[in-house]
Amino acid sequence: MPRTKGGIVTRQRRKKILKLAKGYFGSKHTLYRTANQQVMKSLSYAYRDRKNRKREFRKLWITRINAAARMYNLSYSELIYGLKLASIKINRKMLSEIAINDADGFKNICSQAKKAINK
Repeated sequence: MPRTKGGIVTRQRRKKILKLAKGYFGSKHTLYRTANQQVMKSLSYAYRDRKNRKREFRKLWITRINAAARMYNLSYSELIYGLKLASIKINRKMLSEIAINDADGFKNICSQAKKAINK
């Protein structure tokens, strides 16, 4: 059986990996084998960190809400509990934005949460 040359397909596959490795330090952007290892590692980091980003932002929003709520003598957990009792459905991202940009609005939200807890 005659030997078949896989030149075109192999070259395309390698060029695709080297294109992904553009900008890497040292031989990681020129040598196929090291580039392939680094690209595979980089893609796994990217997948992992897309999940972690959501986690980190939620922690940031909660920290901001807690800091703003304590100015009105409420803890974060009391505020969230009060909002639940008052049937105010607002997510943490928007609550954090309100706390930063609209102090009067956040004060109203805190007072409604306090009223709902004291009922």
